[in-house]
Amino acid sequence: MIRCLQAGFNRIDGFGLRMFTEDELYAIHCATLEVMRDTGLFVGSKEAREILAGAGAVVDEENQIVKFPPYLVEDAIRSAPRTILLAGRNPKHDFIADSKRVAFLNFGEGLRVIDPYTKEYRPTTKDDVAKTALMCDAMDQIIVHNRAVGADEKPGPVQPLHNAEAIFANTSKHCFIGAMNVQNFRKIIEMASAIVGGRDKLRERPIYSTIVCPTSPLKLVPECCDIIIEGARQGITVCILSMAMAGATSPVTLAGTLVTHNAEVLGGIVLSQATKKGAPVIYGSSTTIMDLKTATAPVGSPELAMINAAVAGLAQYYLLPSWVAGG
Repeated sequence: MIRCLQAGFNRIDGFGLRMFTEDELYAIHCATLEVMRDTGLFVGSKEAREILAGAGAVVDEENQIVKFPPYLVEDAIRSAPRTILLAGRNPKHDFIADSKRVAFLNFGEGLRVIDPYTKEYRPTTKDDVAKTALMCDAMDQIIVHNRAVGADEKPGPVQPLHNAEAIFANTSKHCFIGAMNVQNFRKIIEMASAIVGGRDKLRERPIYSTIVCPTSPLKLVPECCDIIIEGARQGITVCILSMAMAGATSPVTLAGTLVTHNAEVLGGIVLSQATKKGAPVIYGSSTTIMDLKTATAPVGSPELAMINAAVAGLAQYYLLPSWVAGG
C-alpha cells in the first residue's frame, strides 16, 4: 500500500496536555478506519452481525468478522449525541456530559478492602457496596457514582443485581453499574424504572447508565453486543470502555494501542447507532500497559495517564463525551 508524504502536517514535540494537533488526530482516525475496513472486528452476537450487515457492514458469517466501511463509522460518530444528561435521583445532582466538560468520579472495581474497624484485608461485600455509595454521595467532588466495589459474597451471575440494589438505596447521584449480561441489564433497568416512576420517566430522567468492555484485541463478545443493543433500544447510556494492555492485548507502542483501542470503541458506537440513531454512548478508556515483570495492568503507570489524555483528546475530536481512567 502506497503512503505519500503529507503536506502542511502540524506536530507537537514533547509532552503536554494538548497531546495532538488536528492533523495528528486525523491521522489516528484514518489509521483506525483502515483497521476497521481491512481487518475488521470479531462480533460474537448473531443479532449484532445482522444489525451491522443491515447498516452496510461487510459480514463474514463463518468467522464472525465484521468489516466497517469508513462512511458507516463516520456516520455513527456524527449521529451519536454530543451531550448526554446523567440525571441524579435528586435533580440537584444532574450532570450534562459533553466533549469538554470535566468532572470526577470514583474508580472501580476494588476487589479487596482494609476493614475500617478490624483492619482485616478482606474481599468486598454488599455492605461495602452500600457504604462506598453513601460515602461518594456525601463527597461534592464526586459528580456521578461508579460501582466502587462488588458484592463478592453473592453468586457471580447475579452479583450485579445485588450491587444495583445496594447502590440505588444509597446514592442521590447518577450511577454507573456494570450488568455482566443483558438479562441482568434488563432487571437493573426495571429497578431504576421503579425508582423514578416508570419506564417513560426513566427515559426522560435516566438515573442509571451501564458500562461494557470490548475484548482486546478487536473483539465485541456476545455479552458486550447484547448490552449495547439493549441500551440503544431502551435509551440507557452505555459507556463503551476498552481496557487494552499495550504489549499484551494490543501493540506495544502507545500509538498502535491507541489505534486498536479506537477501533474497538468505535465498533461499539457503530453497533449502537445502527441499532438506533441517536442512542446515547460514552467513549471510554481504562487502557494501560502490561507490566512485563509482574504480568499485571498497572493503573497508576505514567503510560496510562498518557494514553487516557490522548483518548480524551480523541473523544473531543469526535465531539463525544468521554470517560477515562486517571493516572
